[in-house]
Amino acid sequence: MRWNEMSKRRQGTLMALASVELALTTAAAVDLCFRPAGDVRGRKGLWWPAIFIQPVGPVAYLLWGRRPRSRT
Repeated sequence: MRWNEMSKRRQGTLMALASVELALTTAAAVDLCFRPAGDVRGRKGLWWPAIFIQPVGPVAYLLWGRRPRSRT
């Protein structure tokens, strides 16, 4: 189905879901970039491609891929 063939409601829903997906992926990528390797469960190099597997990758990283940061 083409974009102009979709109803306005379907277009809006698709845009909202795409926005959420983009926000989750961006949050996961920024967190992975700046988080020390010791605070990541597993290897950072394996999480990079995983966060781009939509929609489960960024959610998996944000839920299970991070260790709590140590407070100093």
